[in-house]
Amino acid sequence: MPRISVSLASVRRLRSIALMTALSVSLSGCFLWSDSPGPKPSPLPPLSGTAKLHSDWHKRTGKLSPAVLRPAVVGISVFAASANGELARYEAGRELWSVRAAKALSGGVAANGKLVVVSSAAGELLAFDPEQGKQLWRVQLNGEVAGLPLIADDIVVARVGDNQVLAFNAADGTQRWIYQRTQSALTLRAHAGFGRIGDSVLAGFSGGKLVLLSQGGGFPRWEATVAVSRGSNELERMTDLVGEPLVRSDAICVSAYQARVACVDAARGAVRWSRDIASGVGADADSNNLYVTDTTGAIHALDLKSGATVWKQDKLAWRGVGRPLVVGDYLAVADSLGWVHLLDRKEGGFKGRLDVDSSGIEAPMSLLGKGIVLQARDGTVHQLSITEASK
Repeated sequence: MPRISVSLASVRRLRSIALMTALSVSLSGCFLWSDSPGPKPSPLPPLSGTAKLHSDWHKRTGKLSPAVLRPAVVGISVFAASANGELARYEAGRELWSVRAAKALSGGVAANGKLVVVSSAAGELLAFDPEQGKQLWRVQLNGEVAGLPLIADDIVVARVGDNQVLAFNAADGTQRWIYQRTQSALTLRAHAGFGRIGDSVLAGFSGGKLVLLSQGGGFPRWEATVAVSRGSNELERMTDLVGEPLVRSDAICVSAYQARVACVDAARGAVRWSRDIASGVGADADSNNLYVTDTTGAIHALDLKSGATVWKQDKLAWRGVGRPLVVGDYLAVADSLGWVHLLDRKEGGFKGRLDVDSSGIEAPMSLLGKGIVLQARDGTVHQLSITEASK
């Protein structure tokens, strides 16, 4: 069966079209639709804090769409790429190097002190020297590399399509192992990656499955069912795991599109708790709470141990809110209109915001020290810092 990969934006459009078609049929003869389909973005809510977001620097690398790219942060270095094949390294707003990695890139960036890894639209996995940007090796795969690779000690782990996980020698790109599952008819093209715990790799799959694989050989140690597919068609049955599995103490927390948020036992894979909260962007966590954005744009803070609601913030509904990011005492979220918002982690109130980029923000943000690194839809990389305004 051929596999079809669809972006989160495409799924939203398809669902809106289906809803509007059904409504127009059921209400035909009553009125004509004059506005564009879908709810309108919420207005900016008032602030109740003194936090200030500042733009420290920004650099343009090239557009992101249709690639699934995000910057990687190593120390004070930011590695960023664009869909048109550019890969660059920045420090404090200064470009250290820039290379043409491929004709077009599809996924990345993964980086550590020894390697920078991206994937091309032609199904290649590409590794570069972080110091000079020199290509170290290239591997041709049998399909598009999806999402974010993982560099784990002496291997690089990548996903081909939605059903294969492969590991390669970090030194020369030779294949070490492969783990394969049954291919799904329809998969979500979204920001997703791997997690790591001890000597094992965590990988999420379509159908709401989370698998723990041995790092040395790719052998499954356990499999957890986070969500069960339901619905009358392939679109409604999509329950792909999104974001990266979060390891907090002895629990692993994940979110499944259109379905659930759950935490499982790290040793056995047994589900400790789950909540029917649908997310397409993933989650972040601190030592107490799990923070997740649902498909309407509401942000939920859930107790890590029980899953109980600590607070819910729904004042950013339908603004295309992305994955939350824990930044010191704050929780940062970006929206598709280009704003970054700071929330109080304890209560969910709005403490600060900044209009960062008019092209909008969809890729997950990353920490750089006590600040934030993000890449806007047009490819511009921004570094932001937070200060407390004088009262």
